[in-house]
Formats: sequence, structure tokens, C-alpha cells
Amino acid sequence: MKASWIACAVTLALAPTVVWTQEGKPKPPPAQSPTSYMKVDITEPFQVTMERMKAARPAIERRQQELLAQRYDLANRPAKGVTMYRGKPVQEGVRVKLPKGVTWQQLAAMSPDDIKQRDLFPAGFLPLPHPNHPEGGMLFPQFHIDAILKQEQRDLNRFDLAFDLPDHVLPEFPAPMFLTTHPEMGDVTQGKLLTIDNFHEIFNGLLNPKQIEGLRLLLTPFPQQQFNQTEDRRSVRPSRGVACLDCHSNGHTNGSTHLVGDIRPQELRHRIETPTLRGLNVQRLFGSQRALKTVEDFTEFEQRAAYFDGDPVIATKKGVNVLERGSQVHFMAEFQALMDFPPAPKLNVYGKLDAAKASPQELRGQEIFNGKGQCVTCHAAPYYTDNLMHDLKTERFYKVKMVNGMKVVGDGKIKTFPLRGIKESPPYLHDGRLITLEDTVEFFNLVLETKLSDNEKADLVAFLRTL
Repeated sequence: MKASWIACAVTLALAPTVVWTQEGKPKPPPAQSPTSYMKVDITEPFQVTMERMKAARPAIERRQQELLAQRYDLANRPAKGVTMYRGKPVQEGVRVKLPKGVTWQQLAAMSPDDIKQRDLFPAGFLPLPHPNHPEGGMLFPQFHIDAILKQEQRDLNRFDLAFDLPDHVLPEFPAPMFLTTHPEMGDVTQGKLLTIDNFHEIFNGLLNPKQIEGLRLLLTPFPQQQFNQTEDRRSVRPSRGVACLDCHSNGHTNGSTHLVGDIRPQELRHRIETPTLRGLNVQRLFGSQRALKTVEDFTEFEQRAAYFDGDPVIATKKGVNVLERGSQVHFMAEFQALMDFPPAPKLNVYGKLDAAKASPQELRGQEIFNGKGQCVTCHAAPYYTDNLMHDLKTERFYKVKMVNGMKVVGDGKIKTFPLRGIKESPPYLHDGRLITLEDTVEFFNLVLETKLSDNEKADLVAFLRTL
């Protein structure tokens, strides 16, 4: 009896997993359905993953650089006599490349439907994909990586990918920091990059204890999707993680990029170019497209969701830092509310040009800004924002297409960022697709159909540089 039972068990074990029926051949297994969830159980050894992604990296980076070269002129051509606060030259000129056989004035004279049907919308005006859109994740310029490695011995290099835009089109580094509580000091950082190692000696005596604690938390590295201690990371060694001010260095921006955490599928997620935190105290919406209502909400959202692509299961696995709302989140928000815009000596108390200090060109640019250019519709003085969301409906101008793993569709609603200090924060738009202020003026001239002349565009750029 026992032998018979064993023989039966062996027979069952060896039986095929798919059995034919009277209906004929077995049907193939269904294709995997799309999912919003990430794989939690990583079965490939870390060393195998790393070597595979290292091998793929050159082709991925080459593909992105070829795309940038097709879209833009990224040469280092600074504007004469125009610099950021600490002296970094501001890049000038339209860098977006036009389709062959058409000028900017000809393009602006066409209807959106005509541009769409003839496929003449400049490629540099299309949404910009992440350097590796299917993978995504936080990605830092090399100058920031090198500085953090030197000061903290914390490595933000990714083995699978490097940042894509050249340093000369990014904000100056380290950026100055201005505080609403200390306008007499100018740059309170003394030209240093703030890190967990030096913030206390710089700010002890300038801030109250709550604000100092808020700054400490903003500078403390916490686990994140690509930088953590698990086998599912993109750093060679287990990582302590990233800090809020790794992207918003010195409370400004260093141009770091990421993908939004709240859109699926992956191909529809939007690239984010890190915005400045300057002037956060005058803003009423937070997140380029999320419309979060308080900076406290945004601070919690970043740690619980954005750091881990909106996946709480992955966040738990990798070590999410759950901030305490009543103290830690409050402390961080209190410090962020102190960060001020850079000085604008040509503006009066109403945030408009002082006629005695401004040039004729700058004054003409202000008139265009408040009139024909339609800029004031969203960007009202003194801080040049209306604290609302607007949809530019850019999809009027182009057909849906795939670009380097990203599906190019409309941008949807985008919050109105303040324009104070705008020359200090290149590149522009929420995904960094516009390299210079000249590019930005051309983009809005086309999208808003304002039909500015070349002289009017130049005047408008001159005014924006005064803000």
C-alpha cells in the first residue's frame, strides 16, 4: 500500500502543468497586465544587476546626448555683462533649434493646427525626457556629487547613469542663500555649500533653535529609491540616502532632476527640474503639478511618496523616514519660510522698475510684460505669480509620439512659479526644457500666440533679467 502511494505521488509530481482538454491545444498564458506597483522581491543578485546596468549605460547616455544635440545648441555663450549673484555668467540667445526652412517669425504667424499638421513645433519645446526615462530616479550634476563626497564622504554617483545637461547652463554653485530675517547680511552661507557638517557653525546665533533643527533635518540624508541600503539601489555601496538640500542646494536649486511620483504608466511621467525654494513664504501651492496646499504637506509628501516614486510598500522596504508632523515637519517648514529672493536693486517697493534706475530697454520690456506679451496674466508683481495652476494646452501644436521612452503628450496644469530672481534659475519650465530666457520668451510667444517682434522679445528678456 505504501509503495503504491509513493508511485502515485511520483506520477502526480511528473505530470505536466498544462493539460490538454477536448477543446484542443492549451491557450498560452495571458500577457502580464499593466501594474502601478513595483517589484518588491528582487531575485537578481545585486552584482549582476550592477554589471548589466553599467554595460548598458554608454548607449543610454549616448542616446540622450544625441537627443539634446538635435534639440539644442548647448555651446557656452555667456551674455556680456550679465551674471548671477556670485558672478556666474548668464547664458544668452535662443538655443532651441528650428525646423528646417522656417523662421521664428514665420512659425509665430502660423496657427496651432497648421504647426501640428506640418510637424513644425520645435523639438526643444516638446517635453524633455529623463536621461533614462524607463528607469528614472534622482540624478545630480557632477559638481554637487563631488562636493558632497568631499565634505560628507557620501557618494551620490549612480552606477547606471550620469546627469545630462552641461554645467554652464545650470545655476551657480554653491548658490547664495538670502533670509527674510537677515536682509542686511546678503548671502548668509558665506559662499559655502551647506551640509550636515557645517550648518551649525554658520547659523548658530542667526536662527532660533526650532529653525536650526528644521535646517538640520533638511540637510540630513534619508533613504530614497536609488540611494538606500537594499539590493535595489543604484549606488555601488549601500547609501545613507539623500537630503532635501541635495537637490535644493543652499535652499535654491542645482538643476538636479527626477520624475514625478504621481503619474502612471512610466512613459507618461514628467521630468522635474528642481525649482528654487527662494520666496516660498509668498507661495500658496507647492509641487509643480501637485497643487499641495501647504509646505508642510509638501514636506511630508516628499519623504513618504516622492522619494519612493509614490509606492509606500517600497518605501517601507527601503527605510522611509516618517516625519513627525507636529514638530519635525513644522520645524522644516519654518526654516523654508525664511528663504528670500535675491536682491533686485532696480525694483521699487511695488516690485516694478524704478524709472530712475532702469534702462530704456528694460522699461520697454516691462510694458510688453504687462501688455502685449500677456505675461502679467499669470505673473503679477510684486512677486510675479498668481499662485494658481494653468494649462498651456501645448498639445495643440504637436502629435503624440514616443521620445526615448517617454510618451510626449500635453503638460497639463502647471503652477505659476514666481519670476523674482528668474535669471538665477536656469533651465526653465517645470522639466528644464528651455535653456535660456530667450528660449522661454520664444516658447511663450508661440504658445500664447502673442506675435512679438524681435525687438520686443529682446526688450522682454532685458526686463526679466532685472527681476
